[in-house]
Amino acid sequence: MTRVYAVSDVHGHLEKLIPALQAAGLTDADGNWAGADARLWFLGDFFDRGPDGIGVLHYVRGLIEQAPDGAVRMLLGNHEILALGMHKFGDTFVPHDGITLRSFERSWVLNGGQDRDQELLTDDDVAWLLDRPMLGLDADHLLMHSDTAEYVEWGDTVDQINAAARSELHSGDIEVWWEIWRRTTSRYAFRGPSGPEVAGIMLQHLGGRRIVHGHSIVADQLGIDPQFLTGPHLYADGLALGIDGGAFDGGPCLVVELTAE
Repeated sequence: MTRVYAVSDVHGHLEKLIPALQAAGLTDADGNWAGADARLWFLGDFFDRGPDGIGVLHYVRGLIEQAPDGAVRMLLGNHEILALGMHKFGDTFVPHDGITLRSFERSWVLNGGQDRDQELLTDDDVAWLLDRPMLGLDADHLLMHSDTAEYVEWGDTVDQINAAARSELHSGDIEVWWEIWRRTTSRYAFRGPSGPEVAGIMLQHLGGRRIVHGHSIVADQLGIDPQFLTGPHLYADGLALGIDGGAFDGGPCLVVELTAE
């Protein structure tokens, strides 16, 4: 039986990712793919806030090339959108009815953008990232980066959503790109009294029995310091699993096994 794992929000901390994958038995002592009976999903946010986002990207791309039959897969996070938007549009003003000046550069700086990531990002990296999906389904889990219901604005199925988002990412319209950034940055849809209902509706329409997401640090939800976090957080009546360990804020890089039922 195939083991399925997910990891999210590495944020440039390659030094945390490598040992975490080794501890899970997914890579060997040299950091090469060794998960013969496993699949691994990265739920985005390689970039920003940490020292080596580009190193994380290149390491994961290497694992994807090593692993057979799509055993390693990646979804886009909001910080991929931000890094790509910075690369593509820089300080170009984003039209807006209000008086606040908006640009990808300003948001990139405010959200921990790293000069090194931009300097070393290649055209091949950009082209590859533009074709990554937003959502996945595996082991009866609906996988996404952000804990948001905004994904359904792109379509009614996982395939529709991925195709529509990919099409928009291949456009040169800065307003379209800004809306992608806005959607993927929203959060907390599955918290509070209405959270289970929102999660249930998304699962009913898109498939799976449980949502797995990153984006929002688990320790914040639990009210603890990230350094004391030891595992993911199951909430929304068991319909949502948060796996962002807060690696950039002193927390662990969580590699979480997903169990099908």
